[in-house]
Amino acid sequence: MIHDYVGHPFQAQLSRWLARQGHDVLHCHCADFETPHGALAPRPDDPSGLVFRALGLGRPLPKYSPVRRWLHERRYADQVVACLAAFAPDAVISANTPPAIQSALLRRTHQGGARFVSWLQDIISLAADKALRERLPVIGGLAAAVVRRQEFQTLAASDAVVAITADFVPLCIAGGVRPERIQVIPNWAPLDEMPSMPSNNCWRSRHGLDGKTVVLYSGTLGLKHNPGLLAALARACRMRSDVVVVVVTQGLGRRWLEVAKAEQRLDNLLLLDFQPYEELPLMLAAADVLVAILEPYAGVLSVPSKVLTYLCAGRPILGAMPPENLAARTIVEAGAGMVVASTDEDAFAAAALALLNDPARCQIMGRAARDWAEHHFDIDAIGPGFLDVVCHHR
Repeated sequence: MIHDYVGHPFQAQLSRWLARQGHDVLHCHCADFETPHGALAPRPDDPSGLVFRALGLGRPLPKYSPVRRWLHERRYADQVVACLAAFAPDAVISANTPPAIQSALLRRTHQGGARFVSWLQDIISLAADKALRERLPVIGGLAAAVVRRQEFQTLAASDAVVAITADFVPLCIAGGVRPERIQVIPNWAPLDEMPSMPSNNCWRSRHGLDGKTVVLYSGTLGLKHNPGLLAALARACRMRSDVVVVVVTQGLGRRWLEVAKAEQRLDNLLLLDFQPYEELPLMLAAADVLVAILEPYAGVLSVPSKVLTYLCAGRPILGAMPPENLAARTIVEAGAGMVVASTDEDAFAAAALALLNDPARCQIMGRAARDWAEHHFDIDAIGPGFLDVVCHHR
């Protein structure tokens, strides 16, 4: 059983790969989580042993209401544990999952005698600490401590932990995870689902972007991201009438940008809802520069996977994020773009304009991005690492 709470593309690709190796695979995700989802519907060429199941309460997850979110997660935990019990897997790999749900999954997995692997994508409790202290001034610190204890107790009790970056390893060991149970496997993006596409395409035309220079941000825009950077970028680009800043997102950050667009008269800021997954290659190809942002406090605890999808698109990437973050290091190592501090709006805007004013440099960076993805994102090389963790790693 593969459980990916948020429904990202590469987890679904792993499930398909495992099923092609002859395993029966149940892939579950939370349909209530407001974020771009991967290819989570059955395909005609899928192996017969693969089943996708969307779970949830039929309404958006109340991300920023601690009490309502807690209630939502309790009800979701009942659903996913019931699926686990009915499927009776030999092993469970669970990713992007809130600690309360992850803890419930681990308990039921071990009750059934199966092996549990925590696929560590984020240190969730570190982000929760900031949010809970802001929203629950009196008891927020205590609630955050409970979340942190639950997260690390679950990691320590897991049969194995797959960490997406070596940066997580010291935190895991400090939290009680035995070092020999930790395996580092970096994230990737599904290359076969992200072909390189021409810039002038039907998606660009459909959204009135023909003849425009496009700076594009796509993905979640929540507490780990500063939407003010995108507003600042739109303000800086007003000096060039051909430039449009396109932001594809929903939720809290989208609502903030809608207000900023109206108040600051940012006519060059185009706000769109999440696009269908099958249109993602066309959308990213329509961009001249792709943007990723991450707040300083999230520098070690989160690695934005959108950067990996951007690499597949073969377009230059502008990152506003801590330089020590793995995504920032990847952009620099690949020669795929530029990285500036997320605290410096002026530097961010200046870097964007520097890229827009140097198409030849952008072309070189775009080629380097795609080359890096083709070299690192081979699922036939990545998949065996997960089988080793499930079957052999101790």
